[in-house]
This record gives sequence, structure tokens and C-alpha cells, in this order.
Amino acid sequence: MKKTLSIVGAGAVLAAGLTGTAAYAGGHAPQKPTVVLVHGAFADSSGWNAVTQRLLKDGYPVVAAANPLRGVASDAAQVRALLDSIDGPIVLVGHSYGGSVISQAAAGDKDVKALVYVAAFLPAAGESAAELSGKFPGSTLGDTLKQVALPDGHVDLYIDQAKYPQQFAADVPLKEAKLSAVSQRPIDQAALNEDATGAQAWQTIPSYDLISGADKNIPPAAQQWMAKRAHAKVETVKGASHSVFVSHPGTTAAFIEKAARETVRK
Repeated sequence: MKKTLSIVGAGAVLAAGLTGTAAYAGGHAPQKPTVVLVHGAFADSSGWNAVTQRLLKDGYPVVAAANPLRGVASDAAQVRALLDSIDGPIVLVGHSYGGSVISQAAAGDKDVKALVYVAAFLPAAGESAAELSGKFPGSTLGDTLKQVALPDGHVDLYIDQAKYPQQFAADVPLKEAKLSAVSQRPIDQAALNEDATGAQAWQTIPSYDLISGADKNIPPAAQQWMAKRAHAKVETVKGASHSVFVSHPGTTAAFIEKAARETVRK
């Protein structure tokens, strides 16, 4: 059934180069599933650019969501609205905190055929990102954060620009990492402490987990524990930072395409 397109304030469409495919309603259903990319904290959709280029080249329609980073439930509602505007099968990808968002956004959505977690959280109900990142030793994120008090009483968190390259993107070229430090989008502190609620999509949808082997945000042991609980298909990128999708775009794109091939019927 064709879905009705809605205007999503927090969803940004990355559709350049989508020749012969229809990311939204109208036209014929694409031969391949639409890949929806959801970034996490301290990043933005442009971080997916190198992955997106590879997916587009291989014929996949791509949509990049501008994750509001305000709270798990509200962010998931925004992403769900974006999913509801897309015709046909979807492979939903989340990085870092974006994993918490897609786990809730895709719950009960029959069009989402696979979930791909990239250095990401896979929470169960009652668990927060902060809790999961502290479940195993190794995260040094807390020591790098700067707070900005907002007029409404909320607090935004940024990674100190001077510490960003080593903390978030140690295997990314320094010049590029410094640019990412400048363009990073903050997350509401409350979002990292917000518990997941209700059924999570990974409990019913096939899941794939790309683990960053030298992650300083989410310890690899925590990623492995979550992946095992979700019975996810796992690939570990040894020596990769939290920005594994930036430093290893080919590996990331290939992993996403593997999920698509294995879960979407032609």
C-alpha cells in the first residue's frame, strides 16, 4: 500500500543522484529497499556522505534523517513519521544514540526489513544510553563533554572541540575530524538518560551490528553484549573509532547492503 507523504520538520532527505528511483510516494516501487540513515549525538547527516555515495552508486535509494537529539521518544516519533512517508521496504540504520532512536521508531513497522546498528545502542525497555555505555569499562566520553545551559532549563552537551578528534574520531584524518568537531550537533543531556519504553524493534526485526573495535564512547564490550542479546549478525572493525562509518565507509556500506540482500525479497 502506498504511503502518504508528510512534511517532516526534523527529517532531511538526501536524494541527490537518485536516478530512476522513488524515495517517496509516486512512481514505481524501487527494485532495492530504501536505506534510511539516522545519525547520533555529536554528529550530523553529512557524516554519512561517503557511505551514501557508495549506496547510491549501487542503486539504493537513500534518505538521511536529521535526528533532533532532544529525547528518545520524541526523536523516534520524528523518524517514524519519515519512515511512514516512504514506499516499499526499508533498511533502517542508526549510529550511536541513533540506535536507541531506530529501536523505538521501527517497532511494529512491517516495511522495515532490517535494522543496522553502527557503533550503536540497542536498549531494552528501561535502559538508557548512559546506563549502557557505563555497563562495561572503557568509555571516556564524560571527561570530554561541555555543557550549555538553555533558556528552557535543559542542558545541551557538546564534545570539547580540542578533545573531539581523539575521543570521537581517532582513526579519521585529523583535518576532517577537526571539521566534524566544529559542525557537531549537541544532544540534550536528558536524552542520554531517557529510558527506552515499550517493545523494541530489534526484538522482532532482523538486526545487524557493526562494532567499532577501539570505541571510546561506547565500549566494544558493551556493543558486543547488546548485539549478542539481540541475536544480531555482527562484524567488528578492529581499531575503529566511534566514527567507524566515516573512517571505514566501504565496510559500512557493504554491511548495510548485506543486510538488504539477506532480508529483502526481490
